[in-house]
Amino acid sequence: MNNNRLWSRPRLPSFVNVKRAPSLLLHLLIFISLLFLAPWIRLRMYDPVIAVENKSSPIPDCVTWNSTGICPKIHPASSPANERGGSSCPDYFRWIHEDLRHWRKTGITERMVSEARRTAHFRLTILGGKMYVERFREAYQSRVLFTLWGFAQLMRRYGGKLPDLELMFDCDDLPVVGAEQYGVGPPPLFRYSANNSTLDIVFPDWTFWGWAEINIKPWSRFLKEIKEGMEMLKWEDRVPYAYWKGNPRVYRQRYLLLKCNLTLQNDWNARVYTIDWKKEARRGFMQSNLAKQCTHRYMIYVEGQAWSVSEKYILACNSPTLLIQSRWHDFFTRGLVPQRHYWPVRDSQMCKSIKFAVEWGNNHTAKAKEIGEAGSHFAHEALRMENVYDYMFHLLSEYAKLFKYKPKIPPGATELCSEALACHAHGKWREFMDESMEKFPSDSPPCMMPPPFDLGALARAKMEAVDEVEAWEDEYLRKKDNVLH
Repeated sequence: MNNNRLWSRPRLPSFVNVKRAPSLLLHLLIFISLLFLAPWIRLRMYDPVIAVENKSSPIPDCVTWNSTGICPKIHPASSPANERGGSSCPDYFRWIHEDLRHWRKTGITERMVSEARRTAHFRLTILGGKMYVERFREAYQSRVLFTLWGFAQLMRRYGGKLPDLELMFDCDDLPVVGAEQYGVGPPPLFRYSANNSTLDIVFPDWTFWGWAEINIKPWSRFLKEIKEGMEMLKWEDRVPYAYWKGNPRVYRQRYLLLKCNLTLQNDWNARVYTIDWKKEARRGFMQSNLAKQCTHRYMIYVEGQAWSVSEKYILACNSPTLLIQSRWHDFFTRGLVPQRHYWPVRDSQMCKSIKFAVEWGNNHTAKAKEIGEAGSHFAHEALRMENVYDYMFHLLSEYAKLFKYKPKIPPGATELCSEALACHAHGKWREFMDESMEKFPSDSPPCMMPPPFDLGALARAKMEAVDEVEAWEDEYLRKKDNVLH
């Protein structure tokens, strides 16, 4: 288009009398100007530099991406901090100090990071306010895709504030960096879970942004739906038994849980159901909406092959979580306290422990309700997405402080942004991305990192709480045996 034509004065129709209709002339000039300016306005809306700041379209800018392949530039928010600024992070953030303790003396070298590549699915690099990803292999279903989506949303939220770094990420369940295997300088490998004998660095799992294959919605949307469900059915009106529904084929402990179901011989106060995800997919997931399963007074959490993503959904139900003794932890579970956020259940006598827990709760309803509410409050508040992003931010920031070298962009890496992932996605995958996308940069800083734990005192307090429950349980079983004999 000729620029001179664009801005030239338009000719008026002969029937317009300028002297007699000044208001009509003014309106006509404004209308014609808008017609000519419309293409320019649309062009600016899709300018990759300001796309993130365009508050009328907080969605992936696929028009620009498909034509240029260039990621939008993200400008950090510059508005004054709101009331969230300066607030203290939840206590479980303290574990960041412990998870990175193994590199405090040595720092993190390029050799260490390279060694972590052995099982990694991708390498993430942050350099100069941009993210780059180098993919090595695919993981189960869309774990890699939605984990990268989480990183891209962190960049949208805190773009320009993230330090330079590179990391290796393994999306499989089982940790691989054994503590006994390394004396000094273990490879820093990120994943979703670990245990007390491994050094893998735990990080929020992909389901916070959705698990499209089995229709588990993004965490923020789930929390809204479950609040509506909880308001419809008060805790006192729920079925007075313990509930679990899931896939028992992934680990032996879940098979054992099936034996706690109601039989003609025994009632262990548990109602346990299996789920076949392939059948559920064919039925349109009509029987597996997690937000509608808070129908029992007690919810059972049992691990799978490693930790299970189900824990946060179970905690959110506002019913006491009966947590069967676990071997694994993710980034937040070490912040849960027995008798405060959940009720501990022995795995060695699972059915008896569940039966006692339910009977105890039904006889101490005020305390049982308090435990359920505390666990639910943890899930809804300490685990809200703002805190998940702040955990990611602080973990990466503390991790970057340990670097002994300057990261560089790997030859096989490509720039990572929301458009690079969402513009090729369809169906539930695209729906969940659009829904979980950070609309604009945060107008407040991350919460303030708390100091490290006194791990000895913390461990003793947790052990005392578990020991007390087991003592109550033993006394209950002795009395029951005396009655039977």
